[in-house]
Amino acid sequence: MENKLYGILCYTREPLEPQIYSPKLAYSMHLAYTEDGIRYRELNHNSGVLFAKASELANGALSAKSLKNPYLFSMADGNFGVVAIRTEADGSPDQQSKGSVLLFTSPDLLQYREIGLLNLVSGRHVQDVMCEYDHASRRYILRWREEDDRYYQCEMADVTHPGDASEPRLCEAFTLSSMPVGIEGVVPRNVIHVSRSVAQRLIHKLTVPVHVRNELPERVAVSSAEQLQAVKVTAIYSDGTTAVKPVEWDAAGIDWSRPGAYRISGSIRQDRFAFPIAMNRADPCIAQWEGTYYFVATNDADGNHSISIREADSISGLVAAEETKILDTEMHDHLKRFLWAPELHGIGGDLYIFLAGSSGEFGDIQSHVMRLKKGGNPTAAGDWDTPVRVVRRDGSPLCLTGITLDMTVLERKGRLYVLWAQRELVPHDLGSWIYIAEADVREPWKLKSAPVLLSKPDYGWANNQTFVEEGPFALTTDRNIFVTISGALVDATYCVGLLSADSDANLLDPNSWTKGNYPLLASGSVPGEYGPGHNSYVKDEDGTIWSVYHARPGIGQPRCSGLRRVHFDIDGEPMLGLTEEQDLNPELASVFLNVLVP
Repeated sequence: MENKLYGILCYTREPLEPQIYSPKLAYSMHLAYTEDGIRYRELNHNSGVLFAKASELANGALSAKSLKNPYLFSMADGNFGVVAIRTEADGSPDQQSKGSVLLFTSPDLLQYREIGLLNLVSGRHVQDVMCEYDHASRRYILRWREEDDRYYQCEMADVTHPGDASEPRLCEAFTLSSMPVGIEGVVPRNVIHVSRSVAQRLIHKLTVPVHVRNELPERVAVSSAEQLQAVKVTAIYSDGTTAVKPVEWDAAGIDWSRPGAYRISGSIRQDRFAFPIAMNRADPCIAQWEGTYYFVATNDADGNHSISIREADSISGLVAAEETKILDTEMHDHLKRFLWAPELHGIGGDLYIFLAGSSGEFGDIQSHVMRLKKGGNPTAAGDWDTPVRVVRRDGSPLCLTGITLDMTVLERKGRLYVLWAQRELVPHDLGSWIYIAEADVREPWKLKSAPVLLSKPDYGWANNQTFVEEGPFALTTDRNIFVTISGALVDATYCVGLLSADSDANLLDPNSWTKGNYPLLASGSVPGEYGPGHNSYVKDEDGTIWSVYHARPGIGQPRCSGLRRVHFDIDGEPMLGLTEEQDLNPELASVFLNVLVP
């Protein structure tokens, strides 16, 4: 079976209405696969996987770019290459790219490196391009069509370092084979053939798995109902990933006073949270503190003028829990407007809320921290200290030329880091960027290091309608540190991207972090949910990790909070779009177990 080749189609899409699928999304490279050369199945929900990076202007602002006519090819070293026409964001000709094509390389068709513009000398706009590696001559053959409708080609030994490229010469016209693909909006380009292992990895990474079977011990020896309830099932998914799930065992037929063998049944327990769990609540955060769960969020119902908190003994109990107001814009003179994105964090034995607020105008929005008094009740407004503004290590304000917001916490190996979104407004609006710094564990509103830039909204999915990356939140595993970020305008185009670093990396080194080319979660990921984003993570009593996020139940509908289990894919990376039906197949919810009472 390994010798079987799969076809991988690269394509772009026709743009739709801006709230549905704008040019910044449509003009990116998409992928589909075929096993028989006839039927093609889209990957990544028919969304782009490769976006052109924005270019930087002289004033530091970004100029969004898109791509058209991508051409996928296999490279001599076993990697993959993509050549494409770089365009302006709306697909119109890019003057900076005149006489050039855009080049990318990839080891796996998932993560791409933008090599940059490959100059073809002519000085005219390139209209179409293709590239192939010729094994006989051991050279790459690059062909292109210019705006005068003439075709040219040149050859080179290394397409990434084209210093020995031959002089361009006229060549015969080339056309790409048209094919009936049957994918919505598809503008097909070319197909390459890859091995089964490469194709399966793509399929596993770019489609949502489903629950296909369970694994349980053949027999367990337990002597009490408590021990029995600790026996869990391992759910197996179509991509080979797993998830450990609790079971409600029916022990009515077991006589614990009589040793012997028993066969019992059980039901896999799945907490189900119908979307939404809270109306008009955005940027939600759930945290556990001293055995109790708490929920806070931005209050869209009152125009972001207050922050309330819910309290319950379980995550599910928060859904119906009453809210208690703990902060509003009448309590403090320095926080009169825009109470945004509260987050609960336990640090050094104290509970804190990180939030953004303004003394009056949008340009005054800044990150603040308030601490719960010793022995205080999180639901009592009077038990919280006055919020203080986050400052640099010298005591100066974090930002004097723009706004800061969405500050979050990351603890690793005894060190405390904060990440936040910062938008420089003076002298130019540069959009919202993601920063990181080390903070003081005893006073987490004080930085111990200089801010370090981690990410800009350079991809089309993050600068869709506005240049914004915001809402960072950390999710750590034994091997990796993941930070999800939200990008684009806070409407139906909002989506979630991913930054990742090795668990042993220097987190203040930008080179330690890898940014995904495409969003993890967008409007096409889960039916009926639009503009998902600004999520946080919490672990329940069973060790299950939940994503707490906001989305809209319809285009133009209000932001509402939701809950969904975080699954981990074949690389151990978070998967945020696994629905309840995909997570647990109802036909596999009943399980059986042989029990030995000693």
